[in-house]
Amino acid sequence: MAQFDIQDLTFSYPGQDRPALEGVTLSVERGSYVCLCGRSGCGKTTLLRHLKTVLTPYGTISGTVLFEGAPLEEVTPRDQAQFIGFVMQNPEAQIVTDKVWHELAFGLESLGVDQRVMRLRVAEMASYFGIQHWFHRDVSDLSGGQKQLLNLASIMAMQPSVLILDEPTSQLDPIAAADFLNTVRKINGELGTTVIITEHRLEDVFATADQVVVMDEGRITAKGSPRAVAEALYGEGDAMTFALPAPLRVFYGVEAGEGDNGDVGFCPDSLKGDRSLVSLRESGQKPTSPLSPSPLTVREGRNWLLDYVEHHPLPVRSLPEEEPLARGSEALAVQAKDVWLRYEREAPDVLKGVDLEVPRQSLFALVGGNGTGKSTLLKTLCGICKPYRGKVSVLGKRLTDWKGGSLFRNALAMLPQDPQNLFVKKTLREDLAEMLEDTPQGLREERVQEVARICEVTDQLGQHPLDLSGGEQQRAALAKVLLCSPQVLLLDEPTKGIDAFFKQKLAAVLQGLIREGLTVVMVSHDVEFCARYADAVALFFDGTVVTTNTPRAFFAMNSFYTTAANRMSRHVFTNAVTDEDVIQLCLN
Repeated sequence: MAQFDIQDLTFSYPGQDRPALEGVTLSVERGSYVCLCGRSGCGKTTLLRHLKTVLTPYGTISGTVLFEGAPLEEVTPRDQAQFIGFVMQNPEAQIVTDKVWHELAFGLESLGVDQRVMRLRVAEMASYFGIQHWFHRDVSDLSGGQKQLLNLASIMAMQPSVLILDEPTSQLDPIAAADFLNTVRKINGELGTTVIITEHRLEDVFATADQVVVMDEGRITAKGSPRAVAEALYGEGDAMTFALPAPLRVFYGVEAGEGDNGDVGFCPDSLKGDRSLVSLRESGQKPTSPLSPSPLTVREGRNWLLDYVEHHPLPVRSLPEEEPLARGSEALAVQAKDVWLRYEREAPDVLKGVDLEVPRQSLFALVGGNGTGKSTLLKTLCGICKPYRGKVSVLGKRLTDWKGGSLFRNALAMLPQDPQNLFVKKTLREDLAEMLEDTPQGLREERVQEVARICEVTDQLGQHPLDLSGGEQQRAALAKVLLCSPQVLLLDEPTKGIDAFFKQKLAAVLQGLIREGLTVVMVSHDVEFCARYADAVALFFDGTVVTTNTPRAFFAMNSFYTTAANRMSRHVFTNAVTDEDVIQLCLN
């Protein structure tokens, strides 16, 4: 019997012309692992929220959702709370108590579980998830990864039969994300818990899934096994092929490049001009079918690549080194010297002698684990946090010399990690217009429409910002920040919740602004984005910058803070860090 049986589900938000879900039909078998993917705003989160009535959004609905053979609305709230676990995108949004141990027990207390049983389950979950070492800590002291793991453990303590996860790793660093998803796989494999997960970063979930479901504009466009879905997307010239894991992108890029007659083939836009899957779909052409089984994992990709080079002698095995950015005080947009900071007098230091130099007109990326101090550094660079030692300069001027809020008038702007902190109005249009109070009324709407078009939120202008999906909120917040017309832009996890397609457009927007004089300092866990678009990458560890280098040199030397393309190809190529690099070397 299916765990969930969704039949012809259609849903529309109030005041919207286009349905958020349209005729969705899907069966989820008991004990299966289902990966739900698609562009930001395609309806993934809306669909997941219809699988638990307390989370179902308000609007017009038709169709049926059956849980274990019964209509979901007939399943009691208690049974839904116990048997349908839901992990949200933002770890903070789900934590309700102050202590780790109390958070683990909270759900069981709400269900009225016997105290003896409760103690047993809490102890078991703390041991299983490795939480026992911070069992008595304050929740506020935990890193983002620890909070998300605590959310998962708290839900599993109630022994649910199905676990629903909505972008659970969007705020986690690569190592924490891999650990979290490995735990989810163990829960599915060892406990038989049904898993339904949405992700934009498919590297660690796509190959694991029993069933992959692709959505677009509220409809299911493909479903099946991972390899079957990948081959179907590629065969149809669907743009979602570009969002597949790196081994598949490399494989299809090389396959297409080998048979390239100038008209068909798949390669990312930046490598092959307009010969992308998007342009193929628009032209009505179809790419050729691959000749061998497509690799789903890094291991399979590595084996395929070794076999490929054995049969295709490659004269070039390395790419040219990138030129380091120019240095010198006159060329710096942001500079930090020996910066130390702690939040309380008796608390440990968060920043420990940070030295940082960000050249003008560059995209400078900071990577590192959760809780190392990256976001604190951004807050220090814009004056929100005050260091007790060291100095910070912005645009050649000491931070303490920017008086009366002048720093935030066309000089510096910051996009925080949680975009909801920027929304204060009832509609997105009002929120954006708020940034243009000194602009003549005639130009205000024009500027709003322009930035909404750039950030792809035109259709959402009339909606309440908090009703948008996570990716839409991120794009809306970016639009609001861009209206400040800053010279220095600080971005804290700007690609969180954003699909692969808008990442390309975001990079194009930032690169265009950089050419016009903007400097970007970005904290990110998205190593693929940093490797492809950053001018320089720095590793932040234990409160300080450990090393800074060009993307190719930085990621080629790492084992874990690196890209899937590099892990797949490092035994063959010395410094290929993006799938474009690997494709280029294979087709040289």
